[in-house]
Amino acid sequence: MCKLGVPVSAYVLSRMLTFLVDSNCVHVILDLYGQVCKALRGQCFCAYEFVMVALLNKGKVETGVDFHSAVIEGGFVVDIVACNKILKRLCKENLIGVGEDFFNVLMMGGPEPNVVTFSTMINAYCKDEKLEEAIKLYKVMIEKGVSPDLVVYSILVDGLFKAGKLEEGLRLFSEALGSDIRLDVVIFSSVMDAYVRIGDLVKSVEVYGRMLKEGISPNPVSYTILINGMCQDGKVMEACGIFGQIVKCGFVPSILTYSSLIDGMCKLGNLKDAFYLYESMIKTGYEPDIILYGVLVNGLCKQGLMGDALRFFFQAVYRGVKPNVYTFNMLIDGCCRLKRLSDAVKVFIQMGVYNVKPDMVTYTVIIKGISEVGRLKDALVFFFQSLKKGFLPDVVMHCTLIDGCCKQKHVYYGLRILEMMRRNGVSPDIAIYNVLINMLFKESYLEAAQELFEQLTESGPEPDIVTYNTMICGYCSLRRLEAAVQLFQKLIQGQCKPNAITCTILIDAFCKEGNMDDAMLMFDKMREKDPEPNLVTYSCLIDGYFKSENMKSAFELHEEMLKNISPNRVSYSILMDGLCKRGLTERASLVFHCAIERGLLLDVIAYGILIRGYCKVGRMAEALILYGHMLISGIMPDAVIQRTITEHILEADQQK
Repeated sequence: MCKLGVPVSAYVLSRMLTFLVDSNCVHVILDLYGQVCKALRGQCFCAYEFVMVALLNKGKVETGVDFHSAVIEGGFVVDIVACNKILKRLCKENLIGVGEDFFNVLMMGGPEPNVVTFSTMINAYCKDEKLEEAIKLYKVMIEKGVSPDLVVYSILVDGLFKAGKLEEGLRLFSEALGSDIRLDVVIFSSVMDAYVRIGDLVKSVEVYGRMLKEGISPNPVSYTILINGMCQDGKVMEACGIFGQIVKCGFVPSILTYSSLIDGMCKLGNLKDAFYLYESMIKTGYEPDIILYGVLVNGLCKQGLMGDALRFFFQAVYRGVKPNVYTFNMLIDGCCRLKRLSDAVKVFIQMGVYNVKPDMVTYTVIIKGISEVGRLKDALVFFFQSLKKGFLPDVVMHCTLIDGCCKQKHVYYGLRILEMMRRNGVSPDIAIYNVLINMLFKESYLEAAQELFEQLTESGPEPDIVTYNTMICGYCSLRRLEAAVQLFQKLIQGQCKPNAITCTILIDAFCKEGNMDDAMLMFDKMREKDPEPNLVTYSCLIDGYFKSENMKSAFELHEEMLKNISPNRVSYSILMDGLCKRGLTERASLVFHCAIERGLLLDVIAYGILIRGYCKVGRMAEALILYGHMLISGIMPDAVIQRTITEHILEADQQK
């Protein structure tokens, strides 16, 4: 190299190139690069890699792309292997945009990309959740005549499954199966996992069988996928068998394998075996993570063992396990379900101690728990605290709070929260309106209920069948039967059609009014077409006929019901009540014993009806025998039965 005035080896020149990268002068670097190539007789791949790596190390990625373009334009030969190394590094450092530019330069100017180049870029797109770009590049690859290898298929199949595109992923997997490529356990495991994710264990097992048929041995990951799928499907014993195979094959089960099996056992309520497996895992040297602790805590909470759950959780924290919001939420929910609200609040406070920030679920769970026991003011405190923390309460939280207001008969506050929702830009769903309308009727606020319903019909959301049923039932409860019928007529003319509940509400209202003709007219329409009458429909009519002293029609309907529907203890109780009121205790007794013969466990109401019936006709001996039978059956008499028995015993004693 005459410019230096001394002979210099190609290696030294290559190293000198790396010192020029700070200059950003591509032409200077290229000039020296040309001299290196001349010294190496054109085979300057090592120098190319030196320069590119140096530029990347200095963060001069765009200069690197420019340098590559200049090299190609200068007619120098560049090896694709070196280019692939550079592309992999760009993608590994998450420089996807620059990597894309570099790839495009390769496509336009060379060297010609090979399967490694394409797989590197496809993998980068999938990791960056740019699946459509990855698929497009795959199609370009095919058009260019570059045959995909196992890596390409594995990357794309996995990416498609993770994006929820099962059919496309399976189609590509079938393409891979039909190729000359020998597939491996990784791609088969991806397909197995995809089926498990959608709850199709049968298909997952079929893929597992195909893998074995292809002579591919399963690994711990594929075994774990099977165990997870079986546990989700409730087949924990089969999962235990697979677990045994892992150990038999000499594999060491991973913590994920243990977690899947322990979770399956907990879901079946088998805490004894779950904790036995947990102890076995500890002995193998594994340190459980918070996810596994969460599984066991959840299992204890579901069994109502809150004391054990709290002790186990805080022991884990004491050992250095970092708790997360998910586990705290489970504990708070468990405490709330058992009405242990003071413990729920204590756990909530501990979140701050351990620097775990509550999320929307945390506030929703604790607000629901507090609301259900009537502590509405405390629930509102947590609600406004969530607002202060920057949360925008969603529909679920608002619905929880409104439901709590309505259960405590504070419908006014419920309506205020509804207004607040609207102001905050949260669209209330139909369930919230249904709760409010129901409570307005229960509190006899007819006009307010009608106004809220009119808002729905004018501005949405669209009323559903529950809304119409609530309105019709509300009208009937306030003895506004005419309004109920008018709304029913409007309903059948619209898109939302009445169901069995709708018709039964009106039939019951007609029966209570003594209007059996209209009740039967509605019933006949149900028999002619949908919806079909149910047990409650028949029971309402039978009760109505008994009250109107039309015994013949009551028994005819009862016989018809027996042909179509299996009666329950309520329907038997209605029949017994009608018979006893007419003094037909013998027939009522037959109905009682018929119910027992059918395997129905009669309750205190059924026993009370017959006992009062016996007492009414002076058959105290039978009443006392039945009373004793009730006690032997483990059914405790209520105050009405006790008073009835006592009064008739005293009355019989006075008559003596």
